[in-house]
Amino acid sequence: MATSTTAPLTGYLSDNAAGTAPEILAAMAEASTGLAAPYGNDPTSARLTTLMAGVFERPVDVFVVGTGSAANGLALAACTPPWGSILTHPDGHITNDEAGAPEFFTDGAKIVLVDGPRSTMDPTALRAAVVRRRGDVHSVQPSVVSLTQVTETGSVHTLDEVREVSTIAHDAGLRVHMDGARFANALVALECTPAEMTWRAGVDILSFGATKNGTMTAEAIVSFDPSLSTELAFRHKRGGQLTSKMRFQSAQLVAYLENDLWMRHARNANAMAARLREGLRPVTGVEVVGDASANMSYFRFPAALTQALHDRGFTFYDDRWEPGVVRLVTSFAHTARDVDAFVDAGRALAIID
Repeated sequence: MATSTTAPLTGYLSDNAAGTAPEILAAMAEASTGLAAPYGNDPTSARLTTLMAGVFERPVDVFVVGTGSAANGLALAACTPPWGSILTHPDGHITNDEAGAPEFFTDGAKIVLVDGPRSTMDPTALRAAVVRRRGDVHSVQPSVVSLTQVTETGSVHTLDEVREVSTIAHDAGLRVHMDGARFANALVALECTPAEMTWRAGVDILSFGATKNGTMTAEAIVSFDPSLSTELAFRHKRGGQLTSKMRFQSAQLVAYLENDLWMRHARNANAMAARLREGLRPVTGVEVVGDASANMSYFRFPAALTQALHDRGFTFYDDRWEPGVVRLVTSFAHTARDVDAFVDAGRALAIID
């Protein structure tokens, strides 16, 4: 965390640019003492499964992985054959930012795009997509629907939206996957429980993100469907994610979940994003884009303001989505002082321009 004696944080590229929480580093150091059984057969990994069951209010299967790409790829592979299709929004993370990892892990399943507002799939379009060319051997077969939560444009699927997507999918015999890279941020935004946003809303399998919210190398696949457990176990190993010293990854996630650390981190990140949006909203030439309610925000900046902020040392993505649009992402490590420094610079530079 930044303190009053340190320079303000100037990076807003992504929340995964933040460091690792001290509590998680301490848990890793503690896990390094003594001996422990390998490949997830250690007490810390067992503790993680128990904690996850408590978090989700039911028994779950937990498979610890090192990256969100592995979590998404392995989870989707368990839900679709190679001749299947994965239905997702054109803005979905799996189709824009995974370099073909889902196709790799599924041995070739096709990603089919279903458009809609706010980076959410239109229900009417989804109803058509889940039955399109079913039984036709000349076509891939709809197999799984994947939601990104928080979406890649900063919006959050409401509980009603998750339920509707899940109902459409299940009625057609498809499973539902949630890419929860910013899972905790979405929970805070919706003020709901993990159970309400997942299995109670119809989600079958979750990519449980944690790296963006304070861990170092630990994420997880959480399955609510016991029939997937055997296949996931073999895919977990075959995919190179069954690490011999898994206790170090499990220790990260245990510390992440205990004492409400993950929720405190997410609340801070979301609050700093809201502070950033409110601070920049009145700035001349600045427009808030979209309906962000978590920790990722988009703005339209004048080109001169973007360049001037970069020249002052502030880092963020610009022109990656469309000309003039920038993305600012806050993390558990950002403070009000950091955000205010960015806002003050934006105001001052906008006036100069």
